[in-house]
Amino acid sequence: MRILGIDPGSRVTGYGLIEAQGNRLRHLDNGIIATNPNDPLAMRLKTIYDGVVRVIADHGPAEVAVEQIFLARNPQAALVLGHARGTAMLAAVNSGLAVHEYTALQVKSAVVGYGRAGKPQVQQMVKALLNLPEIAQEDAADALGVAICHAHSRTLNQALLRTGHR
Repeated sequence: MRILGIDPGSRVTGYGLIEAQGNRLRHLDNGIIATNPNDPLAMRLKTIYDGVVRVIADHGPAEVAVEQIFLARNPQAALVLGHARGTAMLAAVNSGLAVHEYTALQVKSAVVGYGRAGKPQVQQMVKALLNLPEIAQEDAADALGVAICHAHSRTLNQALLRTGHR
């Protein structure tokens, strides 16, 4: 199963693609969709939308996992981040894909085993779990972490369904 993880941002949206085969995870691709901070918000959202659609078309993921919004210090920043997140989710849904959402705490717990882990710890564990030659760029590493979290959650949910506990 190919999973696209997305770490939304109005300036930089990270993406990471993995393939999950049972408990084995394989890295396929990662990168960023960068917007021009001087462009109006509507144009930046179009850049994000087009970028996510292009990644989906290029790689054919079966499911998409998106990081949920954390509490932002600045309400305006949270609102803009919400627009970016919604745009990425809309691109996935319009491409016919199911979208799953995870908090930063869930992602860090799944990747590092500790929900309060720092970004460098997440980057190191993503590198180790996917056997990457180098640490991925911060936003791309976060997106790979979201994909890893979904792969682990999906496996657990399937096991629970098989045993009748869900």
